[in-house]
Amino acid sequence: MNDFLSSIRIAATGLHAQTARMRVIAENLANADSAGKTAGEDPYRRKIPTFESQLDRELGGEVVRIGRIAYDQSDFNERFEPGHPAADANGYVKYPNVNSLIETMDMRQAQRSYEANLNVVTVSRQMLGSTLDILKG
Repeated sequence: MNDFLSSIRIAATGLHAQTARMRVIAENLANADSAGKTAGEDPYRRKIPTFESQLDRELGGEVVRIGRIAYDQSDFNERFEPGHPAADANGYVKYPNVNSLIETMDMRQAQRSYEANLNVVTVSRQMLGSTLDILKG
């Protein structure tokens, strides 16, 4: 019984980590077109979630946890918009270093990982139920 419960709890840490990852990706997508308000002001900087593997002695296995949130240090995108309040002296506005295509692909990968962990929980619960039925009979 403990093996089933341990599997569920380990998969739950994966669910939690992927949920946090999707939250960061959603924030990146929401800010993909947000420029600064004044000239020279930096726009939103893309965030990158990291993961940590930790030994959970109670479960007797490795679990995944969301680590620190890093910032993508790549260059900001620039667009020529001389009428924009955040335009520099040359008419360029800095926009976030967020690529919507990359964020969308990261979101799909996070969703698939979330679904895989959810399947582990579902199958473990079914197996636990079947085991209990066998023991009753």
